[in-house]
Amino acid sequence: MLTLLFSLPAHAVRLKDIASFSGVRDNQLVGYGLVVGLGGTGDKKDSTFTMRSMVNMLEKMGVQVDPRQMKPKNVAAVMVTAKMPVSAKPGTQIDITVSSLGDATSLLGGVLIQTPLKGVDGNVYAIGQGSLTVGGFTITGEQGRAQKNITTVGRLPGGAIVERGIPFEFNSQDTLSLTMHAPDFSTTNQVVQRINGALGGNFASAPDVGTIKLQVPSDFRGNIVPLMASLENIEITPDGAAKVVVDEKTGTIILGRDVRISRVAVAHGSLQVTVQENLDVSQPGPFSGGTTVVTPSTDITAREERRNLNIMEGATLQELVDGLNSVGATPRDLISILRAMKTAGALHAQLEVI
Repeated sequence: MLTLLFSLPAHAVRLKDIASFSGVRDNQLVGYGLVVGLGGTGDKKDSTFTMRSMVNMLEKMGVQVDPRQMKPKNVAAVMVTAKMPVSAKPGTQIDITVSSLGDATSLLGGVLIQTPLKGVDGNVYAIGQGSLTVGGFTITGEQGRAQKNITTVGRLPGGAIVERGIPFEFNSQDTLSLTMHAPDFSTTNQVVQRINGALGGNFASAPDVGTIKLQVPSDFRGNIVPLMASLENIEITPDGAAKVVVDEKTGTIILGRDVRISRVAVAHGSLQVTVQENLDVSQPGPFSGGTTVVTPSTDITAREERRNLNIMEGATLQELVDGLNSVGATPRDLISILRAMKTAGALHAQLEVI
């Protein structure tokens, strides 16, 4: 059975679901650290950066070691990443992700040693440390290996403590910017009208298709939070260009609700060619002096399906789906049909292949 996925008729959505506000964002943090306590699943001795990191860590603790005697099988070098909200203050706990950097096979049971997390400006904003949670396991034997999920990536819920806040005062802004997730002239203009209607004045304007500038009313200067709470719940009916999205890897086809096709005749069939190679043995007669030889033979079979010509025209999405289903093609065959329709000028939508 041919199944098509398509969007339902558009309904009103909240403004905060289709746009982002200036000053409300996450900041990326990254750090390099060591995970210890692994049960022989850490980095191998060839991982020189792991060895060097172990030596540096121990020397800072006053322990003198010989790098040639180090065996890092219970230690793994990792990259630590986190998202820090702009509102995070010193003492706030944030989640972190720990990913193996060397050739460790599993981080199960490991403990992350104190790791500074830096921002793009090079300053340390948080410190991460704690026991990892790994959503999987790896079992290795002499002749086989069993694994569930990825064991070289772990999470630490609340594993980092913010030490430095972002130097940004949200309530000090006199102008706010709204960035639309899916830029569209109709949707952007609708947002401007709804905001101005809610505030009772011309406070919002659109300098381009995906950006809205908002002058903060004098009543909300220095106290923008109540303004944002009222604006983010304004209901908008998003609009957009008709689009057909095709995922060739999985055979998935998504049709937007505004997709239309002009009257067009479609016939679709498939040609199947089978080539089979056989090896026969040619045996000479008795006392003939000949030798036994192998003679190859090839059998070729061609089969073509016969399909009738179908007239299709889609004024609504349901009519379009019914017409495409009437062809009797599989989703992968349907990809070729849609491309041919677009080339013929009968498909009135953007065709995007991912």
